[in-house]
Amino acid sequence: METGGTNLKDQTNLQENYQCIGCGAEIQSEDPNKMGYLLASILEKKKIEGDFYCQRCFRLRHYNELQDVQISDDIFLDRLSSISEDDAFVVNVIDIFDVEGSMLSGLNRFIGKQPFVLVANKVDLLPKSVKQNRIVHWLKQRFFENSLKPDEVFLLSANNPASLQALIDRIDREVRQRNVYIVGVTNVGKSTLINQLLRHYGGDKEIITTSDHPGTTLDTIRIPLTETTGIIDTPGIIKENQLAHYLDRQGMKKLLPNKAIKPRTFQLNAGQTLFLAGAGRVDFIAGERAAFTFYVSNETYIHRTKTDKADDFYLKHKGQLLSPPYLNQAVNFPELQGRDYQLKPNQDLAIAGLGWLTVNEPVQVRLWAPKAVQVTQRESMI
Repeated sequence: METGGTNLKDQTNLQENYQCIGCGAEIQSEDPNKMGYLLASILEKKKIEGDFYCQRCFRLRHYNELQDVQISDDIFLDRLSSISEDDAFVVNVIDIFDVEGSMLSGLNRFIGKQPFVLVANKVDLLPKSVKQNRIVHWLKQRFFENSLKPDEVFLLSANNPASLQALIDRIDREVRQRNVYIVGVTNVGKSTLINQLLRHYGGDKEIITTSDHPGTTLDTIRIPLTETTGIIDTPGIIKENQLAHYLDRQGMKKLLPNKAIKPRTFQLNAGQTLFLAGAGRVDFIAGERAAFTFYVSNETYIHRTKTDKADDFYLKHKGQLLSPPYLNQAVNFPELQGRDYQLKPNQDLAIAGLGWLTVNEPVQVRLWAPKAVQVTQRESMI
């Protein structure tokens, strides 16, 4: 039997053809964290008017605010391989609290020999006693070990405009002759940094968004500063090795710091265990009595128990005393997996997105974290 009008399948196909005229992303109303998002009610209205701006471009044009969007590492590298062919200058933003989790080890794959600087954001999270010169030297060493050689390292807090001045001075020099690309993984504060740059360069003026590749879903946004060059914002890359991907919003609020961390030190004997909320666990397997210092969010609950009772304790208290993760969280939190390490004095053991620990004596430890979450043994940062 025939029915009048367009069926649901045809309507869906029509919607798939709409693209943002600001960034080129395909318009969608399902996920506000993905490119091309537009409220379904606004989409219906825009079908009549015909000018489709995604929510991200709309807010940039009218409020000088830029929202970060997420894209997988492989897709990002494929779409931005053209940077190596551009006369480009790259600003790579990382989270100083999660260096390994926010490091783009494949950066050279798509920028080629283009110069880049490293911006270590959230420096205000480090203890106030930390010497910045030491952090800069440490970062250079860590990046050199991964065959990455930044021209310069900037330590700043994107929430503090005054801390951006040295970076802005460098961008001012570079943008006179080439495009400036801002790249980084999700949750490093890249969008906050971009918005500070917009306030500096745009003031009260309307920012015009353009796509370098009309008709494609690159979802990069170009902010012109001269007749031929500008700042190009790129989507935030998703790295599945960060703990944040396995936490809900409530859990991230607890485990991701938002103010200067206060190191916590525990004197431990072999055979003792420390739980880092419900997201991690450290067993002291062998060694002389040692001081374990933890650099984690001040809100992260740390609980000490005996190792031979730790399994039962975890099963009994996971999601309640040992939380996050919470019993009712929407995100499925994976099982913890143990990994053994021999730590020397003044070495760190870093869990991507959770923080790190350091010891003052040689010890053997078993660190438990979700299998996909990156754990790195490194020279001590502090």
